[in-house]
Amino acid sequence: MRRLFERVPALAELLRPLLVPDMELCRSILFDKTPLSNWKVGWHQDVTLACPVRFERAGWTNWTVKDGVPHVQPPVAVLEQMVTVRLHLDDCGADNGPLRVVPGSHRLGRLSAEEIQARVATSEAVECVCRAGEVLRMRPLLVHSSGSATRPGRRRVVHLEFCPLGVR
Repeated sequence: MRRLFERVPALAELLRPLLVPDMELCRSILFDKTPLSNWKVGWHQDVTLACPVRFERAGWTNWTVKDGVPHVQPPVAVLEQMVTVRLHLDDCGADNGPLRVVPGSHRLGRLSAEEIQARVATSEAVECVCRAGEVLRMRPLLVHSSGSATRPGRRRVVHLEFCPLGVR
């Protein structure tokens, strides 16, 4: 995170209050829903961590490679410390496929697909409607999804995942 903050000081000022000390950026994704690229994502938790290289460590399982980058499922204790920050570059109303979350679900640990569906069925999901420039902070273990837009327009979100410094 220090390198990111040195390169983009304005981003540092925006993110610093949202993060705990000694965190590092471990993955960044640009989500860009457009009228021609309009998708939905089912209910899930973010349970993988991007790593610079593959390593062997007890409790770190299910290695994969996404876009040439090694990813691993770390122990729950690591996922519980991680923070995701979503910077909204465009307005995201209820008709533009916003993020939906099950409040408090991040406190339940890593859930199976069946446990996620049961939690969704018995909980009231919240839509995260955001205006351009707003920031949403969440834990990766929060059960979340997004629908496709019913009135497609531009919906760009910079998704930044932070993990404890030196954990990977």
